[in-house]
Amino acid sequence: MSVSIALFGVGRWGVHLLRNFLQHPDARVIAIIDPCLEQLESVAQRFELDQRTFLTTQWQDALELSGLEAVAITTPATTHNELITAALKQNLHVLAAKPLTLSFSESIQLCQLAEQQQRQLIVDHTYLLHPAVIRGWEAVQKLGKLRYGYSTRSHLSPVRSDVDALWDLAIHDIAILNFWLGESPCTVEAKGSVWLQEGLPDTVWATLIYPSGFQASLHLSWLNPDKQRRSCIVGENGTLIFDELAADQLTVQWGKFDPKFKPIKQSREILELPKQEPLQEVCNHFLDCVQNDRASEISSGWIGAELVQILEALSESMRLGKAIDIK
Repeated sequence: MSVSIALFGVGRWGVHLLRNFLQHPDARVIAIIDPCLEQLESVAQRFELDQRTFLTTQWQDALELSGLEAVAITTPATTHNELITAALKQNLHVLAAKPLTLSFSESIQLCQLAEQQQRQLIVDHTYLLHPAVIRGWEAVQKLGKLRYGYSTRSHLSPVRSDVDALWDLAIHDIAILNFWLGESPCTVEAKGSVWLQEGLPDTVWATLIYPSGFQASLHLSWLNPDKQRRSCIVGENGTLIFDELAADQLTVQWGKFDPKFKPIKQSREILELPKQEPLQEVCNHFLDCVQNDRASEISSGWIGAELVQILEALSESMRLGKAIDIK
C-alpha cells in the first residue's frame, strides 16, 4: 500500500523532494502547500500534476485532508516547530528538512511528542544516506588510530535569511563526522564573520573536539567563489577524502612513516560507489519506516535533536568568544 503524503514547501529543495515522491511506487502525493501561489502553479505545470492533487497556500487546510498519512516539510527552519507539532498532533508521520528546529529543547519536545503519538519523525540529513558516507564508514575502520579531521563547505550563494552559514552548512559535516566516528563532540568552538547581512555570520570557522580526543576543523562560507564540498579524516595509515565535486568522490590516500619518519606505503585508492541518488534513498528510508512502523536508526528525530544541540553550542561559542562544553 502506498503512503499518502502532503509536501510542505516546494522551493529549491522541496522541488527535488517532490520529484522523488512523485516517482516513488510507494508514495502518493495528495497535497502540496506553499505560500507562493505562482510556485504552486509552476510545479503543477512542470510535473503535470493530476487535478485531484490539492494545492493550497494554507497549510492548516492540508492537515484536514481525509486519508493523509504523512507530511514532508521543507519550509524555512523557523517554521518547523509549529508545522511538525501540528502534523504530529494530527497523527501524521513527519519527514523534516534539516535542521529539525532552531532549538534543542523544542527538538526534544518534538521527539517526545512523536513517541507519544506513535508516529515516525525523521530528519532529512541526506548525507547520512549518501553512498559515499556509508562506504566511508567502512574505510575509516582501516585508517588505524585516527588523528584529526577537516572539512570545507563553501560557495557563492545561495545566501539564506532565516539562518546563518553555521546553521545552514555545518550540520552536514557534523552529521558525517559523527557517523564516521561513532561519537558526538563534547567541546566546540566557533568564530564567525559578517559581510553580507547584519547579525548573520556568512563565514564561520569551527572546531569540534570528541570524547576520544579526535579533533576536527570546519570552514563554512556563503561568499567564497571557490566552491568546495570536501571532508577528510586523517589516520595513522592514510587519509579518507570525500570530495563531492570530484569525479572520484571517495578516495583514500594511503601513506605512513617508518621509524625514521620516512614516508612509506604511499598510494591512492579510489573507492567504487553504487549509482544512487541520496535523496531517493531518504525517501526510500522514510517510506520504509512508515510502512513497517520502525524507528529510524540512521536519521531519527533524536539524531536531529543532537545535531541541533551541537549547533546551539557553536552559536553560543561565537556569541561568547570561547569554547563551550556540551553536556
